[in-house]
Parts: sequence; structure tokens; C-alpha cells
Amino acid sequence: MKLGIDIMGGDYAPLVSLQGTVMALEQLPNDVTVVLFGDAQKIQSYLNENHISDSRIEIVPTSEVIEMHESPAQAFVQKQNSSIFVGFQYLKAEKINCFASAGSTGAMMVGAMQVIKVIEGIIRPCIASFIPKPDGNFSIIADVGLNPDAKPDVLNQYAIIASKYAQFVLGVEKPKVALLNIGEEPEKGNLLAKATYELMKENESINFIGNVEGFDILKNKADVIITDGFVGNIVLKMAEGFYSAMKKRDINDEYIHKFNFENYGGTPVLGVNKPIIIGHGASTAKAIMNMILLTYKVTKAELVQKLKEAF
Repeated sequence: MKLGIDIMGGDYAPLVSLQGTVMALEQLPNDVTVVLFGDAQKIQSYLNENHISDSRIEIVPTSEVIEMHESPAQAFVQKQNSSIFVGFQYLKAEKINCFASAGSTGAMMVGAMQVIKVIEGIIRPCIASFIPKPDGNFSIIADVGLNPDAKPDVLNQYAIIASKYAQFVLGVEKPKVALLNIGEEPEKGNLLAKATYELMKENESINFIGNVEGFDILKNKADVIITDGFVGNIVLKMAEGFYSAMKKRDINDEYIHKFNFENYGGTPVLGVNKPIIIGHGASTAKAIMNMILLTYKVTKAELVQKLKEAF
């Protein structure tokens, strides 16, 4: 398996990207190769300075970087020797099995939609995030920001997509799927929630348990929680803010530490034809390591193929 990694992506690249890659290699099987896209001189200098010689590392030289402040669509087209653009070309040509980056989320989505494209039958892809449960396991919430103006049929598909993610990546045999709402009753919520409830209730591809409220998110009630990207992103940022506040208060608690995004590294773009993982822009070496390990896990689980079969 060949994992494509954008070494130039992230606020602290390329140093932390290289550090995280080396940390990940220590945990990856021997038959896995990491293909690094970026400034070849800087990559090789880091490897030489740290006396790293590993046949599982391949370097693809690129000379440009898509910056966070740039227009994603314009930069993707104009910077065709950027690490993100070249990475997607390798993914399309099947020279790598997957591609991960902590760089421009917008540019990653342009590549995912225009180069790799959406799986036939899926209306819109989504991105999901892990939410810690008190029992030590995790639930999945989707969407968390990709589609803020979703329609009921899109959310109904998200339920299938995220359910497959929970099943094949988290190992939940029959994921309990819920719709995030302001009340448990079917008649509660706005027009979107009401219409989505009716579709999910009739969806035989999922194990639908009904509505859940905000305070249910941190309980053991559901394995998959569905909402639109607007609400989902607010929930995700609230969780990140909660962890940051607890960290500043020097509260040392095992459950609270599970809210640290570094432990997960990134999120897959669910619903496109190849495994694509987007990391946090502020990723540390630990976050990059976990982004790469998640990339391997999603690819090995053949999640994309499972979604193609489902649709």
C-alpha cells in the first residue's frame, strides 16, 4: 500500500509533517510505503540530519504550495506543481492508494470533487468527526462543515455513508443512527429535520433510532449522529473549545483528553472515489502521525469500495 502525504500542508510544515511521518512509519506495517509530496531538498535534508534511511519513504519533488489564504479553486488550477495538485494527479493515476494533507481544506475539496469525483449515486460527500463516549468508545457526527445547506435526501444519504464508516472503520457491527434535533419527538424541529426524519425512518439501510438532542451527543445513545454541516461544524468547534478551556484550567482527565483533535489527526472525505483525508491546519507532529494512521486504516478497511457497493 502506498500512502500519499502532502508534506507542505499545515501551519508548521514541512517540519512537523516530516516528524509526524517518521512517527507514523514506526507503527505502520513493513509493506506500507509513504510517498511524500513537497520540497525534495528540505525533505532529504531532514532525513539526512536525523540519520533516517528507510526504503519505505519515496519523495515526489514539487516546487509550489497552496497557501491557506489563497482562493482554493484558482490556486489549484494555477499551481500545478503544488504538493496538493501533484498528489491528486498521482491518486487519479493510481500511483498511490490514498492522499492526506493538513493543508488548504478548500484546495483538497477542489481536488476531491474535480479530479477524483463523487461516487456514482451519492449527491454530496460529507466529512465526519469522532465524538468521545463516556464508555471509552466513539460516535461519529456528520456532516461537520462541508455542506451547510443540506437537503433532506442528502442527510438521508449521509446516514448511510456515516453508518458504513462506523461499521468498517470503528468496527461497530450494527451502528445506531440518530438525527440531531431539538427534541426526541418526530414532530419536533425545523422543516429540514422533520423531512429528514421521515426519510431516515423508512431507510432500511440504517439502524435508525430516532432523534437525539444536544445533551445526548456525549452519551452512549447513538453510534452515528446526522446533522447538516452548519450545525455539525458548530458542535465540532464547541468540542474543540471545551478541550482548550479544560486544558488551560490544567484539568487532567482521561475522558477530556479524548477531545484533543491531535488524537485523530483528520477526517476522511466520505463519498468520493478514493480515500482522501483532511487534517487540521494547526496539526502538530502527533496530529500528523494520527492523520497518516487514520489514512492507512480507512484505506485498509476498503471503505470507498463498501460505499460504492452501498450506492
